[in-house]
Amino acid sequence: MAYLAGIIIATLVSSFATLVGLDKKRSFYPTVLVVIASYYGLFAVMTGSTLAVLSEAAVMVGFFGVTVLGFKRNLWFVVAALVTHGLFDFLHDHLIANPGVPHWWPMFCLAYDVVAACYLAYLLRRSRLIANAR
Repeated sequence: MAYLAGIIIATLVSSFATLVGLDKKRSFYPTVLVVIASYYGLFAVMTGSTLAVLSEAAVMVGFFGVTVLGFKRNLWFVVAALVTHGLFDFLHDHLIANPGVPHWWPMFCLAYDVVAACYLAYLLRRSRLIANAR
């Protein structure tokens, strides 16, 4: 059910963004990536685990760096980072001990990340969004 929810919600959010024009600017999907990358940090803060906060913060910094690179250079980096975050979701429990993460979250987030990456790739391939910064 978590996978299905991630697929449906990512599809609805992405379609809505296109329908109302939110994703016409290069900043939309990089902003989505920043938000996605911050949730594990939020879960860590909620538990009060310093080790989890520091571990999640280190990962967040990496994704934030790729977000900036994608926004400033080429949005294909954002596509790759979204897919990579999906892989991170799949492996999260094996990499970082964060007791605040709901058991369904990695499955939901993996599905959301992959659908968002595919949608952004579709926009870039159809030239509805320019990949390279000018």
